[in-house]
Amino acid sequence: MQFINTAQDPWHAAGGEDGPQPHPPVRAHSLLTLEQWHAVRDTWPADVPAGVLLANTVDIETLATDLPRLGLVVLHFPKWVDGRAYTQARLLRARYRFAGQVRATGDVLVDMVPLLARTGFSTAQLRSDQNREAAERALGYFAGHYQGDVQEPKPAFARDVDAELAAKRQADADHFAGQGI
Repeated sequence: MQFINTAQDPWHAAGGEDGPQPHPPVRAHSLLTLEQWHAVRDTWPADVPAGVLLANTVDIETLATDLPRLGLVVLHFPKWVDGRAYTQARLLRARYRFAGQVRATGDVLVDMVPLLARTGFSTAQLRSDQNREAAERALGYFAGHYQGDVQEPKPAFARDVDAELAAKRQADADHFAGQGI
């Protein structure tokens, strides 16, 4: 999982002085609201990357036919206790096989990072008071999970868990070799 630094992010909202433009101009890496995307999707060039900002109240099916044309879907967490965006991400990955970037924004806390990764998010924009280093460490809190997820759909009883854990231990040992840890 990658953590977004907004100052270096190539994706930018297509807004004007008074909010989102109803018919934004074609620009690479434009982040469009769902309404903007619906207004321009028929004329948007296939070779120009576009992203869509999606509220967690929107049914993912509304984007199903457009997903091959999108490079990014941004899912919003209005509150950290509102988990509907997890379901949206899982549907994007598992049901619709979306291969583009799925980003978490809004009230995104370090504690949410492991579940973000398990449900299909590839990037996250942490809340301003959250620590990026702590979020990166949070990704390694658990060696494995009993339940399946978008990364490993099979539950533990259907996998060779011993081999997976041995490979993870070896990868961790290789990563930390020579660091005195």
